[in-house]
Amino acid sequence: MTAGARPLRAGSMAGGIARLAGVAMLVAATLAMPGPTSGQGRKGEDAVRSEKRKLEQAEQRLREEKKKAAAARARESSVLAELEEVERRLETKQRQVGRLDRRIRKVQADVTALRGEIRQLEQSRTGQQAALARRLRAMYKVHAQGGALPLLLGGDDPIARAVAIRHLASLAALDARLIQEYRGTTDRLDDRRRREESRQRELATLRSDAEREQQEVDRDAARRRALLARVRDERAYHERMVGELTEARRRLEAFVRELQEKQRRLARVPPARSLPDRPAGAFASLRGRLPWPTEGKVVTAFGAQVHPRFGTRTFRNGVDIAAAEGRAVSAVHPGQVIYTGWFKGYGNLVIVDHGAEYYTLYAHLADIAVDEGDDVRQGQRIGTVGDTGSLNGPRLYFEVRHQGKPLDPEQWLRERS
Repeated sequence: MTAGARPLRAGSMAGGIARLAGVAMLVAATLAMPGPTSGQGRKGEDAVRSEKRKLEQAEQRLREEKKKAAAARARESSVLAELEEVERRLETKQRQVGRLDRRIRKVQADVTALRGEIRQLEQSRTGQQAALARRLRAMYKVHAQGGALPLLLGGDDPIARAVAIRHLASLAALDARLIQEYRGTTDRLDDRRRREESRQRELATLRSDAEREQQEVDRDAARRRALLARVRDERAYHERMVGELTEARRRLEAFVRELQEKQRRLARVPPARSLPDRPAGAFASLRGRLPWPTEGKVVTAFGAQVHPRFGTRTFRNGVDIAAAEGRAVSAVHPGQVIYTGWFKGYGNLVIVDHGAEYYTLYAHLADIAVDEGDDVRQGQRIGTVGDTGSLNGPRLYFEVRHQGKPLDPEQWLRERS
């Protein structure tokens, strides 16, 4: 359903209600008239029945309009949900394309290695063929001179005959070895050629699969761009998105409070192990001295924001740091990871507990490099910059919270020269 269709339905409903009210007033006025004569009475009854039919028709139309409005509301999808569905599918497809690319590179390396082996085996077999050819020519000469029997039987010296026999035996063994090596080289060459053909077929299949997946990635990316363009260009879409993002912010605040309460309960239980590099209260002493979570520029500040075109008002609990996609995102202080995963409106999200009820949040990540329960060091890579859940391209959304309340992150990060 288009955004402009709703006021028309609302107008139809309002018109039906107005007609219904008009009919009711007419019926009331008719009933309030002085008592008619018999002829006038019949006409009055007919008028009342006519107005009742009109009233019933108006009520029927009103019910139909209400049904249509309800159906339209049911068909109307959430912009944020649609965007995140596209982003999740896009992220999955991109991972599949990445896996296929890695397999293609591996198979290409196998094909290159097999071709190198084939060249070496072909060279070896060429040398073996030349050696066998020389031996055949030598044997032909011996055969042309009457064969080996005259050499074995001729002469009376038994020592000379024994030497000749040993020499011929050595030549026979050499010929057998040359033939065996030639056959072995030929078998290995055939095997490498079969393997190369198999790898080439696998490579063609992988390339076809990668091309198909890339086409799906391109389609999803185009759909995402079109949806974002509608959010930016159409007031109705923009306002719906603002409302949904506001609701997502409230959900995140509630979620952080739940995590905070969970951490409080855990803190009352004696810890199984200590964290010597995370002393209680250490975070509070580092106001204005924390390292930046990634290299980039703050493009959306903390606090109230007014859209320059539509005039919509929002409040940012954190900052957006524009950065190149894939750039490392690091923990700003030692702590424990208490959440990793997808969060509606924020994409891939990591939350780190730094003790004393201080938390930092890192959102829109392309990938996550830590798991829940991990202890992280200051400067440790926890993910990379991405645009999951972002409306404006690759960036890091960063929050600092104390006791569940958002603080201005720029007041905690060190100044840049």
